[in-house]
Amino acid sequence: MDELSRNLRLVVKVGTSSLTRSTGTLNLRNMDLLARTLSDLKGMGHEVILVSSGAIGIGTGKLGLSSRPTQLRMKQAAAAVGQCEMMHLYDKFFGDYGQTVAQVLLTGEDVVDPVRRSHLSGTFSALIGLGVIPVVNENDSVSSAEIETGEGKVLGDNDTLSAIVAGLCRADLLVILSDIDGLYDADPHRHPEARLIHRVDEITEEIYQMAGGVGSKWGTGGMLTKLDAAKTANAMGIDLVLTNSARMDALYEIVQGREVGTRFVSGR
Repeated sequence: MDELSRNLRLVVKVGTSSLTRSTGTLNLRNMDLLARTLSDLKGMGHEVILVSSGAIGIGTGKLGLSSRPTQLRMKQAAAAVGQCEMMHLYDKFFGDYGQTVAQVLLTGEDVVDPVRRSHLSGTFSALIGLGVIPVVNENDSVSSAEIETGEGKVLGDNDTLSAIVAGLCRADLLVILSDIDGLYDADPHRHPEARLIHRVDEITEEIYQMAGGVGSKWGTGGMLTKLDAAKTANAMGIDLVLTNSARMDALYEIVQGREVGTRFVSGR
């Protein structure tokens, strides 16, 4: 796909592992670099929506807890603290680059109910029209079913959330920044010879069998959730690119249609 000649409406999802260090403390360098890169892309004419995980992980660090909470009420408390800290920092970092951000917190009911969904779509449209960068997260402080049991989940993880948001925003492209370079034909942690797959035209059972493993201890997502997100995005005619957040500047290449990470092609 050649995207050199047009501006894109771009949804970028960043995971907890990209925002925090292995100790659970914030990775301020990454947050600043993310804000700078997205601000620059917006300055180039692209429209940007950020889906950011990290509320529970950031809250865990902010509260000085040694590990991610396991009790529902403690998860929700950590999410409330972490969301406040996360938006404070995004407001600061994006503000340093002349951008205004807005917080949008969603639950599964918000995207299932047709009236709420319509209002959400209108809100995104208004914010983008005003030149604001929406920062979206699941409302973990009230989404008890998703974060506690996974039962009755509509969102359940922010990879899926990012695909739903891409549809609500009528995005041209969804990029998931993770702690892996893309989809491999085997687990690269166990098989050093594993090959990175740069393009997937159809998400088949064979593709699912290639996925495995889980994310870092501070996050919840693994490769399977990213494949589900890609399938959801592709069904709405939206390509998804999965790549490593260690190279934030790769976003410039991605919006130009260059080969970075793994691109799941919608076939539109």
